[in-house]
Amino acid sequence: MLLKEIKNIFHKELDPIYAAEEVDSFFHLCIEHYLHLERFTLVLQPDLVLTKEEEMPLFEALSKLKLEEPLQYILGTAHFMDLDFKVNEHVLIPRPETEELVEWVISDCQVERSRDLRILDIGAGSGCIAIALAKKFPNANVYALDVSEQAIEVAKENAKLNGVDITFIHYDILDPDFELELEFDVIVSNPPYVRELEKEGIKDNVKKYEPHVALFVEDEDPLLFYEAITQFAISHLGKKGKLYFEINQYLGKETQALLEAHNFLEIELRKDIFGNDRMLKGQLN
Repeated sequence: MLLKEIKNIFHKELDPIYAAEEVDSFFHLCIEHYLHLERFTLVLQPDLVLTKEEEMPLFEALSKLKLEEPLQYILGTAHFMDLDFKVNEHVLIPRPETEELVEWVISDCQVERSRDLRILDIGAGSGCIAIALAKKFPNANVYALDVSEQAIEVAKENAKLNGVDITFIHYDILDPDFELELEFDVIVSNPPYVRELEKEGIKDNVKKYEPHVALFVEDEDPLLFYEAITQFAISHLGKKGKLYFEINQYLGKETQALLEAHNFLEIELRKDIFGNDRMLKGQLN
């Protein structure tokens, strides 16, 4: 079959579900991943014919896309901060908003690159935050904590893939008995923050496939993780240590008030590229 005919089939099957430009992106990412063909291949070779063997993974991906499975899970890979990460159903797919959080940490810590920073990522998932920071600060001691053993296994693979050394910790930050005899310069976290009442507005490709344990919190206590992490930070951040959060856009003021109540200083609430309250920073005295 001609490659251009397969592209037309992608649009016929997927345009009722996704925007046409998104379907174009799916198609190009699939041919790049499975066939190692560039986006402009069809321009240079409009009559390129594929073998049955070459067609097969494209149609398998198409079937999964029709069920709204995220393309990153289908391909098993995602991009974050110009790095490649393995992803599966045990970890969240890294998002652009989280890149903004990492860039904020990097910007603040640039002046301290020469010293051995000690950084902890709580709720590491795929390891994208910890690994991106370890790449940027090769002298840093980076730690990554997660409650999911499966997520830690994925994160370990990603650390190896990206050539960084990270200490992984399997533990539940909500466990009141959790203790760590370490002090950090930076603690960063993108914890679960989507309330059950917000589920209706979440796309099916997220609700049906991404790990709920990493996404959702009960309506009655939406800042549960932020409270636990803040308490942990108070006893584990060094002098002038910084705490960074990705937050629920609808609870910016409430999350900021939490840090204020615990006497953090230089508290700053930032918006993401979409104009939503998305990031929060506080510093210990």
